[in-house]
Amino acid sequence: MGFADLLNEVGGFGRFQLIHVTLLSVPGLLMACQNLLNNFTAGVPDHHCRIPNITAALNESTASLLRAFIPLDSSLTLSKCSRYTDTQWHLITEQLSHRNATELQTEGCADGWTYDKTEFISSIVSEWDLVCTLRPLKQMSQTIYMGGVLTGAIIFGGLSDRFGRKTILIWSYFQVAVLGAFTALSPSYVVYCTFRFLTGMSVSGVILNGVSLKVEWIPTKTRTLVGTLSSFFFTFGQMILAGVAYSLKDWRKIQVAVCLPFFIFFLYSWWFSESARWLVLNGRSEEALKHLHHVAKMNGKPEMTEKITLEVLESHMQKEVQSSKSTHTALDLLRTPTMRKISMCLMVVWFSTSFAYYGLAMDLQKFGVNIYLMQIIFGAVDFPAKLIALLMLSFLGRRLTQGMCLLVSASVIFANIFVPKDMQITRTALAVIGKGFTSASFTCVYLFTGELYPTVIRQTGMGFVSTMSRIGSMAAPAVLILDEILPALPSIIYGGSAVVAGLIAFLLPETLNIPLPDTIEDVEEKWEKKKQSIQEQTQSESLVLQDIKQGGGTYEENKSAHLCPLSETPVEIK
Repeated sequence: MGFADLLNEVGGFGRFQLIHVTLLSVPGLLMACQNLLNNFTAGVPDHHCRIPNITAALNESTASLLRAFIPLDSSLTLSKCSRYTDTQWHLITEQLSHRNATELQTEGCADGWTYDKTEFISSIVSEWDLVCTLRPLKQMSQTIYMGGVLTGAIIFGGLSDRFGRKTILIWSYFQVAVLGAFTALSPSYVVYCTFRFLTGMSVSGVILNGVSLKVEWIPTKTRTLVGTLSSFFFTFGQMILAGVAYSLKDWRKIQVAVCLPFFIFFLYSWWFSESARWLVLNGRSEEALKHLHHVAKMNGKPEMTEKITLEVLESHMQKEVQSSKSTHTALDLLRTPTMRKISMCLMVVWFSTSFAYYGLAMDLQKFGVNIYLMQIIFGAVDFPAKLIALLMLSFLGRRLTQGMCLLVSASVIFANIFVPKDMQITRTALAVIGKGFTSASFTCVYLFTGELYPTVIRQTGMGFVSTMSRIGSMAAPAVLILDEILPALPSIIYGGSAVVAGLIAFLLPETLNIPLPDTIEDVEEKWEKKKQSIQEQTQSESLVLQDIKQGGGTYEENKSAHLCPLSETPVEIK
């Protein structure tokens, strides 16, 4: 693990790392905007059937005239999807009754719909009439976007291991900026979904490569703090989204506002230093040495430029260089026992974290609270949740933090099932708490995954397991439809998934204060030795207890006298 020593010699977490991490984290402000954009660009305004020559002329004082044209639904509000076949003028003065809506002949909205523009001036729903029979297309647009994120995770994960983190990150910034802006010019729903799919692909490239460039330039001791603090950019971005959406209220303007800044990120991203680990492992040691010298100078360690030579660098990473000569594919994530265990467990954790997160964070209108205020609350809760996660990551470790965040989130989701629907504030508060812990779980799993996978295949691994995350985010909106079968069913599914993942998280190895592995062999040797050590202690303890039964004596006497058969030295049993 020589490269970790080199990072400490060139200044540890110094000025370079501070600037580097900050510039990589700033785009996170708009990553939340991209992922949660559908809450506002696909917002559903209050609507009812358009009545030709009548609806447009109505105002607040004459709105009661609509009772003559539009029936009431079961909640005694104007129907959104039907109107009377014949005008019923007598209903204007009669008491509102659902009976009136069921006894008189109605028809669909043949002339389209009229939308209230108080909450949304324009959305894709109001522009392309994605209501009533076309209502599933609203959620379909989000599923298609997440499908793009899934595709990007698969494609860009492998490409960055082949062409470098920096190159793919720069391209991803450019792709988000261009395609995101073109999305605002979409003339139809199909074109809109196509651009959103392609934008989702590039969002994956930004997230995956940004995380790797941060992790691979950060010393071991500061990874937890930096990983958690940088995730606050995503948290704050959720609140920025609420402000941008509230000030514009037009889906095309919102789309442009959250995508154009990526041109700025594209321009300054050329300053980034490529991962020195990746450069060495791909036979470009001279470039890696230049970057290390640059880091040493920025961190106030110019004398290290003479001490760290090409020979020193290659000697520190000799084993890693030998390993990199072989070609690695996604199959290597499952070929060896420890890597297979890690990958299978992470797949479940990523899926459930994303599944529960987007099940709570999308479709904010269902809570009956102002959607812009709800977005701010959902963003603000991440601050205390992630601070708690930071403390847990630092003192309890990654494994325990990951498992506990998922289990607490599941318990809150289950608790909400038993809260009556008329207690809307309590239900909303529980949903906010649950969302906070799923967000903390996201913070942990990004850091945890980067530490578990070795450098030679880290990006491929990140792409592989985050694929399950994207499948979870695609499945989450579809589960909401099941409330027609049983209102509590979506919550049961979300909570059950989180429980399973929380328990499986405890099977992962702990990585707190452990240097990043560079090769698959590092991973196998490290965790195999740890497993072997535990087995030796267990066997020794078993033999000690057996000696007590057979020969008597105290536990301490037999423990001090007994030698483990797998070791030449006494094994201390605690």
